[in-house]
Amino acid sequence: MEFSASMQSAFSTAEVTGAGYSKIGDHEESIMSDDGPLANELHLLKLGRWQWWILVVGNIFFLIAGQAAAVLLGRFYYDQGGNSKWLATLVQTAGFPILFIPLYLMPSSQEASVSPSAPSFRILASVYFFLGVLLAGDNMLYSTGLLYLTASTYSLICASQLAFNAVFSYYLNSQKFTALILNSVVVLTLSTALVAVNDDSEGPAGVSKGKYILGFLCTLGASALYSLLLSLMQLSFQKVLKKETFSVVLEMQIYTCLVATCVSAVGLFASGEWKTLHGEMESFGEGRASYVLTVVFTAVCWQVCSVGVVGLIFIVSSLFSNVISTVGLVVTPIASVMVFHDKMNGVKVVAMLLALWGFASYIYQNYLDDSKARRMLLEVDETRNDSVC
Repeated sequence: MEFSASMQSAFSTAEVTGAGYSKIGDHEESIMSDDGPLANELHLLKLGRWQWWILVVGNIFFLIAGQAAAVLLGRFYYDQGGNSKWLATLVQTAGFPILFIPLYLMPSSQEASVSPSAPSFRILASVYFFLGVLLAGDNMLYSTGLLYLTASTYSLICASQLAFNAVFSYYLNSQKFTALILNSVVVLTLSTALVAVNDDSEGPAGVSKGKYILGFLCTLGASALYSLLLSLMQLSFQKVLKKETFSVVLEMQIYTCLVATCVSAVGLFASGEWKTLHGEMESFGEGRASYVLTVVFTAVCWQVCSVGVVGLIFIVSSLFSNVISTVGLVVTPIASVMVFHDKMNGVKVVAMLLALWGFASYIYQNYLDDSKARRMLLEVDETRNDSVC
């Protein structure tokens, strides 16, 4: 699924004030420090509230529309005769050069933070290589899952990534396990379990029950691996990169996608699937031109989604980006019903409602964190005013 379901970073909870936007770190001393997260994002304070909301809404649209379109195009590719899992894996990251556009448009003067202890090239390359290989393996699992599942079932299972993310964040990133987060984990687990035990669950036409189970397990495993990847990325920002600027987040996205693309290309040629691509194109249900356009626009849509992911991480927070990705996963089953006429029986509807419940728990926890951050910011302002007086 590439980075669509929400790329995690070291950015912490968001805070919106009357003058614009500012981030509050995990530790109160980071607010008081001139080189903390707050200082790194000072240029966002120049935005008015309505300008900030325009950016947020725009990035939400990029994320949800890009993710839903990419999943539907991936299912369309398989439905029309495509059968290369490695090609489906490759297109999830092959469009990464598109990300150079926002990187180029970001003025260097706005990147205020420079880490006093920048990692060496060897360490940086090792981090990007390791994360890129994990990303390629994760995308392969997602591609296998989508091959054997309908788009609606696939998306409902993918919603379990929030639950996995909470668990990995607890162990790797010291994220607090609140009652709301625990509720979300339990509800999302029940949602996935309902899809698993649903007797009426079936894959696309011609897919046996055994392959359906394989697709289910691959998608569930991909969601777990992706959540682990998010936590490892956040850990990399905190322990290795030690910077929290837009360009650093985007560079992480670009270089890990580059590695994942290379690994996927090697897999495509090593597996021999590249020999079948010409035959796929010739026999594609909607014709050769449609085949090429499907592959190209799938790659583009994943990167449009990535722009929204990175934008929300920078403008709001990694958690907010993650929950919006989950909203997209709930939107996709509805879109698949309209486009592919997927069956939405009662169990799937209940599973979707449970996924929304789990999502709402995450959102409410985010709201509580924001309120706490707002109070913290007001206390800091009052302390500074008192010290000036």
